[in-house]
Amino acid sequence: MQNPASAGYHDQTKAKFVPSTRIPVPVPTLIYKIFQIEAAHRLPNAPPGHKCARLHGHSFRIEIRLRGEPDPVTGWLMDFADLARTFAPVFEALDHRYLNEVPGLENPTSERLAEWIWQRLRPQLPVLDEVLVAETCTAGARYRGH
Repeated sequence: MQNPASAGYHDQTKAKFVPSTRIPVPVPTLIYKIFQIEAAHRLPNAPPGHKCARLHGHSFRIEIRLRGEPDPVTGWLMDFADLARTFAPVFEALDHRYLNEVPGLENPTSERLAEWIWQRLRPQLPVLDEVLVAETCTAGARYRGH
């Protein structure tokens, strides 16, 4: 069994510890909401002749995951409607856009898109755990912050 301290749990904002040890364990509640955007892009740094260097589009599936302790009264980590409202400016900036023209996405790989979304959501979502971006049904990227 992998030691939780080496599994990336040491950076949890509200870490709990295994009784009588100082080994942190993950906060157990994870919620997520899925959004979909339609957008075009090209990857200007792809090798010459690579198909992704040409203009093309995707139906990007974006999953926002939050981790933390649910409120003892409501039982929610966060109201999904509040999460949708928080995501709305990101959606507006990306949906039906040419991603290369969005500031900070001049080379809009899935990896960079996931990080770009994280950077815009994290200030409003301290319980943000990860951002997943899928450009196809079988390929995508995950970003979990620094």
